[in-house]
Parts: sequence; C-alpha cells; structure tokens
Amino acid sequence: MEQAIGLIERLAKDHRGGYVVTPNVDHVVMAEQNEEFLAAYVDATLSLADGMPILWLSRLLGYPLQEKVSGSDLVRPLLRRVASSGLSVYLLGAAPGVGLRAAEVLKGEIPGLRIAGVDSPPIGFEKDPEAEEAVYSKMLGANPDIVLVALGAPKQEIMIHRWREKGAPQVMLGIGASIDFIAGISKRAPLWMSNIGAEWLFRLAHDPIRLGKRYLVRDLKFFRIAYRTLRAPRDSVVSS
Repeated sequence: MEQAIGLIERLAKDHRGGYVVTPNVDHVVMAEQNEEFLAAYVDATLSLADGMPILWLSRLLGYPLQEKVSGSDLVRPLLRRVASSGLSVYLLGAAPGVGLRAAEVLKGEIPGLRIAGVDSPPIGFEKDPEAEEAVYSKMLGANPDIVLVALGAPKQEIMIHRWREKGAPQVMLGIGASIDFIAGISKRAPLWMSNIGAEWLFRLAHDPIRLGKRYLVRDLKFFRIAYRTLRAPRDSVVSS
C-alpha cells in the first residue's frame, strides 16, 4: 500500500501521467476474451492485486505479491497523501448525485483535500465519440492531478487507456464501486471476509440478480486459467 501511494504521488507531482489497474478474478477472466481490456492491462503503469485469489496464485507460481491492495482500500489513504501534498483529485463516474455526495464525505474526512471536479456521465456515453470527447474535455479543463474513474470494468480501464494514449497528463485510477462505497450507496464486505477471499460472497448476497452470472458462471473460468498458468514454464509466465 505504501509503495503504491508513493509511486502515484510521484507520478502526479511530475505530471507524467500513467494509470493504475486493480486486477481481480473477474478481470483476469474478462481479459482472456476482451482484447481492448487486455491491452489496457498490458500498458498499465501500476497493477495492484484486488483479491486474495490473485495473491494465492502468485505464491503458488513462486513470485509472491506482498499484499492485497484493492482500489477501495487505496482511495482514502491515497487522498490523505494527496491532501498533504497539495495535489488535487477529480471524481469521475457513479450515478448522478453520488459523486457529489462522495466528494462531501471526503472533504469532511480529509482536511485540505482539493477536489477539482466531479462528473457523472450518462450510461453509454463511451459509445458516442462526441459525448466521450465532452467528458474527456471537462476532465482536462478541471486540471486535476489525479483522476478516480469509477465506471466499472472493463469500461473504465479501456477508457483510461484510450485517454492515456491521447496524452492525458493526469494519473488515472480505475476504482470500480469505490465512489458508491464512500457515498454510502453500497456497503462493503467486513474486513475479515475480504481477508479470507470471501468478499465476492458478501456482494453476491446483496446483489444476486446483477452479480449471480458473474460470480457463479463467468468467473469459474479463473480455475482453468490458473491451472494453465501453473503448468506453463515459469519463464513464460514472468515474460507474459
């Protein structure tokens, strides 16, 4: 966590841009089938394990990651550092009004935090080049140092990758449902469930209709991917 925050702070201060992704089981599965999503991951500046299965697999492979650093766990510590460094942040995503509520919560918790702007684009904006350009231009116009993008995967990673290729100087982070969590719209799993890799079960219980297919059908493919990776020569795993 501390290393990740330090790197993000340095990138933001240097105005070099870059972006952060947080792989979990679902992302690994989607990257198998979505070339744009995979390309976004390949080009990421920093990749942080968002889920215990990713840590467990890294240990089995003999290249253990140090700890789980999920996007939701990263946001508040990062923003405390941002505030102390005089940097600014932009909140992009979540439903209308939710981002503004999250901004109010964060400013109440973190003295001196500079929020350069908040935007909640309409669903499907990324399918309209003009609408996407308007969202991008609004973000650039706010001139933030760091952008928290809460559009959900794979949309947020693909969008971030596209904007990075256009030369956006901000450091961008894909943070999933974190703005909803901060605003109190959604509830996070207890820490003990997260630490044993059962956060998905908590989320499934609270939103079975939306998440049932993801967790109970699609994400089962992770076991096949893990098995294939474990059988691959170690040199090829690291180089890939």
